Amino acid sequence: MSDTRARIYRHIESNPGVHFRELTRALDLATGQVQYHLARLDRVNSESVNGRTHYYTSSFDAWERHAIAFLRRETARDILVTLIERGTAHPGEMADHLDIARSTLEHHLNGLVEYDIVEKRRDSGRVTLALCRPDLTVELLAAVDPTAPDRLSDRFTRLLDRLFESE
Repeated sequence: MSDTRARIYRHIESNPGVHFRELTRALDLATGQVQYHLARLDRVNSESVNGRTHYYTSSFDAWERHAIAFLRRETARDILVTLIERGTAHPGEMADHLDIARSTLEHHLNGLVEYDIVEKRRDSGRVTLALCRPDLTVELLAAVDPTAPDRLSDRFTRLLDRLFESE
């Protein structure tokens, strides 16, 4: 394995769920160079989640890869952490607690529900949110350290949501 390919693999191993742009930035490599080496790394899996391609070592199954992708996004991670802390929550209370627009919450919940990370339970006409696999979600949270660019991107999205809501 070339030195560059080994560097890419080690970075993915240390940062499961890293997305492509962050991988090129962190290693200071050209996009074409990273694409070339990723195509030749058979011990790396990729998942596209909500428009971003994330990379993982082959030690993660599909559910774990999706969960990690969401844990790398600040708002989705905040939703998951709140559910870890509370066990369950109602969407309106969750949006208020996180100080986000209900539409932003629903946007993130759509993906979290689609990939069976969060479930929506309906009790007497009221929706309750809960984690599908709470113990594993806690374990994966410990493996993920979101990058500064990811956090800034999420915060910018929140700012835009607030601006559009106030109109």
